[in-house]
Amino acid sequence: MRSLDIAREACEASHPGLLKALSEHSLSELERPGGPAVKLFRDHGGAGLLVPRDFGGAGAGALTAVRINRALGAASPSLGAAVTMHHFTAGMLYSLTGSAGRLTGAQLGLLERVAGERLLMASAWAEGRSSQNILVPAVKAEPAPGGGFVVNGVKKPCSLARSMDLLTASVAVPGDDGESLAVLLIPADTPGISVHPFWSNPVLAAAESEEVRLEDVHVPEDLVIRTVPDDPTRLDDLQSAGFVWFVMLISSVYTGAASALTERVLKAGRGSVTDRAALGVQLDSAVGLLEGVARAVDAGELNEDVVAAALVARYAVQDHLVRVADLAVETLGGIAWIKDPEIAYLASAVRPLAFHPPSRASAAEPLIDYFSGEPLRLS
Repeated sequence: MRSLDIAREACEASHPGLLKALSEHSLSELERPGGPAVKLFRDHGGAGLLVPRDFGGAGAGALTAVRINRALGAASPSLGAAVTMHHFTAGMLYSLTGSAGRLTGAQLGLLERVAGERLLMASAWAEGRSSQNILVPAVKAEPAPGGGFVVNGVKKPCSLARSMDLLTASVAVPGDDGESLAVLLIPADTPGISVHPFWSNPVLAAAESEEVRLEDVHVPEDLVIRTVPDDPTRLDDLQSAGFVWFVMLISSVYTGAASALTERVLKAGRGSVTDRAALGVQLDSAVGLLEGVARAVDAGELNEDVVAAALVARYAVQDHLVRVADLAVETLGGIAWIKDPEIAYLASAVRPLAFHPPSRASAAEPLIDYFSGEPLRLS
C-alpha cells in the first residue's frame, strides 16, 4: 500500500532495522504488557528522532515524524501510542532551545542527554482526560524550603510509565500576579516517584499506560521552565506547539492501525473494486489531513490557524478511521475475522483516538468561535 510504504521507508531511513526487528515478533507479543516493542524502539535510536542535531539527535521534521508514527502504529499500535508521548514532549521542549537564555544550564544538560543516552520522556499532564486541555496541570506544586518546589499528584494513565527516564509535568506555580503555568523536568529516579498498575484493557496494553504517583517530590528551581519578563510568551508558544505535536502524532498512530487493516484488504483482493477504492480514499484522506498539518509545522507556521487545522484534522481523521475499520473488517469477511485475531485487534485499536484530549465536546465552542472569525481559545 503506497501511503504505508512511504511511512515505512521514512521509518527505515531514520531507524534502520526497527521495523524488521518488530516483524520478528507476533502482534500479540508486541502488544502484551512487558512486550519487546519499547525496548526495540530505544535500541534503534528512537529517542533522538525529534532532538535537534545540535543536541545529538536526528533533527527530523514533523512530516517525517507523522510518517514514522504511522508505520509504528501499523506494526504495533501500543508502541506508537507510547512513543507519541516522548515525541510530543520532545517537539515542545526543544522548541524552547532556539533562543538564547530560554532554558537554564540544568535544563539544557538534561536535554543534551536524551539522544546520546537514549532517554525516554513521559508526561504527567492531562493526557487521558478527554475533556481537558492536554497542558492542564495534573499535579500540584508548592514552594519548597530552600528553593524549588515540592510536587504531589497522580497521573493515570501515564504512557511509558515503566520505561521513562525523564518525567515532565505542567503545574500551576504561585507568583506575584497569582498562579501561572510552569513546566517541570523531573528525572524518573527522583525519590517520591512510583509506578502502579492501572491499565486493564488488552488493547494498547504494551504502551505502559500505568499510574504514576508523585509524593513530596522535590524539583529544584533550575529544572522549572516558567515565563520570564523578557520572554513573556514562552509557555504560550509551548502550549501551541504541544497541542499541534500531540494531535498530529497520536492521530497518525491510529491511522497506522487502520492502514494495516486496509493493506490486508488490498493484498487479499477482497470485496468489490469500488469497496477497495473507497477504503483507499478514506484512509488516504486521513493521511493527507495529518501530513498537511505536519507540512505547516515544518514551514514554521505554528500559529492559531495551525492549531485549529490540527484539531479539524484530528476529528475528521477520527471519523475516517472508524469507517475504514468497519469497511475493512466487513470486506475481509467473517471467516477471516474468526481465524485471524489480529483483524479484531487492529479494528479495536483504531477506536481509542476518541478518548484522547481534547474531546469533541470541549473543543466544539472554541472551534465555532474560530470558524466565525473569533480567536481560538482552548481552556
